[in-house]
Amino acid sequence: MNEGENVFIINSIPVPVCKIAREKSSKICRGDFETAPDKGYSAVNKAYYYGYKLHMITSVNGVFHAMDLSKASVHDSCYLNDVKHSGLNNCILVGDKGYLSKTHQIDLFSLAKIELKTPLRSNQENKKVIAPVFRKVRKRIETLFAQLCDQFMLKKNYAKSVAGLSVRIVNKIAAVGIS
Repeated sequence: MNEGENVFIINSIPVPVCKIAREKSSKICRGDFETAPDKGYSAVNKAYYYGYKLHMITSVNGVFHAMDLSKASVHDSCYLNDVKHSGLNNCILVGDKGYLSKTHQIDLFSLAKIELKTPLRSNQENKKVIAPVFRKVRKRIETLFAQLCDQFMLKKNYAKSVAGLSVRIVNKIAAVGIS
């Protein structure tokens, strides 16, 4: 469905599994240490949460290309290692400041010819303003995340296992694609 697309958007959203106060006593999704939830910080909400982080890549038209569920404490730029193997190549990837990493930018371009466009921080040298077209493009994924949260209650999951949580998230994402 994304054939012929050459601009994609990358972003992440927190997926809490319980309130932060119940973090110590919660047994949700703790079957295996590798897949157990973790404590993370949401810069948007300016608060800590306990759970996972959903990373997504979509086309400019809003068609999902790839997604991954990681622990909440994993930094956004770490997901760029997986992007190299996601099937994307010869394209532009637009992300927010969380994906700002010179080493990952060089690595993505040298291995898969993916040009990563991110706004620079205000205290960086040689700060250039990101093109308005890319700011408009980023609005697409923000709208999709808002739909997932408001209409399909992405942040309200009553799953007890990682597999159950994954199935529920995939169902909600598929429902966004249908509507």
